[in-house]
Amino acid sequence: MTSIIPARTVPSRVRPEAGPSGPAPARTVAEPLAPRARLLPSLAAVYRAQLSRARVARIPLLFVATFQSVGIMVLMRGVVNGGAEARAVVAGSSVLVVAFVALNLLAQYFGQLRASGGLDHYATLPVPPAAVVLGAAGAYASFTVPGTIFTAITGSVLFQLPLTHLWVLVAVVPLSGAALAGLGAALGLLAPRPELATLLGQLGMSAALLLGVLPAERLPEPVGWARDLLPSTYGVEALARSFDARPDWGIIAFFLGICAVVGVLSLAVATWAYRRAAVR
Repeated sequence: MTSIIPARTVPSRVRPEAGPSGPAPARTVAEPLAPRARLLPSLAAVYRAQLSRARVARIPLLFVATFQSVGIMVLMRGVVNGGAEARAVVAGSSVLVVAFVALNLLAQYFGQLRASGGLDHYATLPVPPAAVVLGAAGAYASFTVPGTIFTAITGSVLFQLPLTHLWVLVAVVPLSGAALAGLGAALGLLAPRPELATLLGQLGMSAALLLGVLPAERLPEPVGWARDLLPSTYGVEALARSFDARPDWGIIAFFLGICAVVGVLSLAVATWAYRRAAVR
């Protein structure tokens, strides 16, 4: 296994060369540095470290994220009877679990990490910045899987929606999680103070709640434009359309593709924000 710590430059012991005026001083040869750690091994190491670190808070985290989403569906059950509105409520509430963890909590984590000087620890390691961002984002997003599945099943039963195509969550959760985690990490790293990072994370989760759970047909047109800019919107649309009796898989794949592109862009911005914060 290749070490991620570079080898130190040490003098090499060589024999002195004899000359006409006596032995010449010994020469030193710099030892080559170890190769820089590759992305995938570094990503796996950061992911395992972050997952182990946050494992203690996993049960309360899952309970809070899932309880609020199920509670929203119960409240909306009194005003939504079925049809497209019910599908939007269930899909939005399911993705809201991802937003609570990947957007809100990750923004708080990176904000506190920057304020406490924790970024200096990662900056001293020869690991790619993308591995730090992706590892932390993946670890936080992993906590959302059980809560998202439970919320989607509960909502389907509550609103009498078919459970046949819930396997779409296999694509919706990681793609929405990547998009929201990248946004959350960028907010936390760019915020000048941890309090502001917490505020931005809360505002982002509130936007995911209001713009994702409420049916798009009932939103004013300017608010609908803001909904189109929210990364989780396309995951919500893909999941909502999977509840149709005959889903249009082309449209679902289109929305998932947009979600993937947004995820790559948001993670790239988060990586840039990490580089910017680490050198300050």
